[in-house]
Amino acid sequence: MKLLIVEDDHEIQESIVDYLQPEGYVCEQAFDMVSAQDKITSFSYDCVLIDINLPDGSGLDLIQGLKNMKKSAGIIVITARDAINDRVKALEFGADDYLVKPFNLAELNARIKSLLRRIQFHGNNQITAGDITIFPDRFQAEIRGQSIELTKKEFELLMFFVSNAGRVIAKESLAGRLWGDDMDFSYSYDFVYAQIKNLRKKLKEMGINDPIQTIYGVGYKFDTQ
Repeated sequence: MKLLIVEDDHEIQESIVDYLQPEGYVCEQAFDMVSAQDKITSFSYDCVLIDINLPDGSGLDLIQGLKNMKKSAGIIVITARDAINDRVKALEFGADDYLVKPFNLAELNARIKSLLRRIQFHGNNQITAGDITIFPDRFQAEIRGQSIELTKKEFELLMFFVSNAGRVIAKESLAGRLWGDDMDFSYSYDFVYAQIKNLRKKLKEMGINDPIQTIYGVGYKFDTQ
């Protein structure tokens, strides 16, 4: 899952990233309105965490921007403002949840998972494609009820494919979704090809005929039919 954290307090930013990255999230950071607007315009995210008080503007404007661009990302406001009027305004602008500082990072993680279940998986704790079942909250996958051992990147790749089954996905979208800002330091897509090769091998070992179709010159399509 790919997150964008919009927060001008560097200490809070780092504490969120340090907690969420080991949980399997790809975390991108923005410390002001300008950088946040650039990121939400250029990239897609599963969830965006937004502080209302930013040094160069209001996080409410970012929420409006996400809605105007019809972005599907879930939105959680993280702010020191705890007045009921502030909560109502944020929710009216389009936020999905509201968390007042200081907050517990475990609670933030739980709220992110709950929001993603509602948005992407219709409230379900698992998603299924053919003989493949994925449990997003536990970062686990099973083939016909038998656990399949995957690295974090392989799991994210499989979940992204299953969540977009039947759609053609450009390799650029795959890379950006799974590696986030680290893509800025890459000069080829060899690492993407390597992850797909490994995932294909593990699925084959579990008796799954290759569901990852290569669309030459474009990207990939996942189909279990």
